[in-house]
Amino acid sequence: MLAVVKRSGVTEPFSRDKVVRGVRRACQGRPVDEDAFQLLAHRVEESIRTTGCAEIPSHEVGLAILGPLRELDEVAYLRFASVYRSFTSVEDFEKEIADLRTVRVVESRPEPGASGQ
Repeated sequence: MLAVVKRSGVTEPFSRDKVVRGVRRACQGRPVDEDAFQLLAHRVEESIRTTGCAEIPSHEVGLAILGPLRELDEVAYLRFASVYRSFTSVEDFEKEIADLRTVRVVESRPEPGASGQ
């Protein structure tokens, strides 16, 4: 069984439902359907399981959520990241938005050797 070690040291079983609740909160008011929540939670669980560890720090669960959430909805990603990374200023948001834009540009570049036809 996969367990999550919280900051306090308390260990609890990994819960997909808890992942869904956190992501659903970040996606409130965004055009994201229930299937997308379930798929994201599945991806997070699979990512964690591939580490081969029986226990994983809660911080690692948050990191595992960030990537798929960024792909799902950038606004929800910013909301989640702002809480998860404890943003304290407008500059924190600006830096994260700049990083999102950089990733978007890199991802939109054609593969080396691609002819574009």
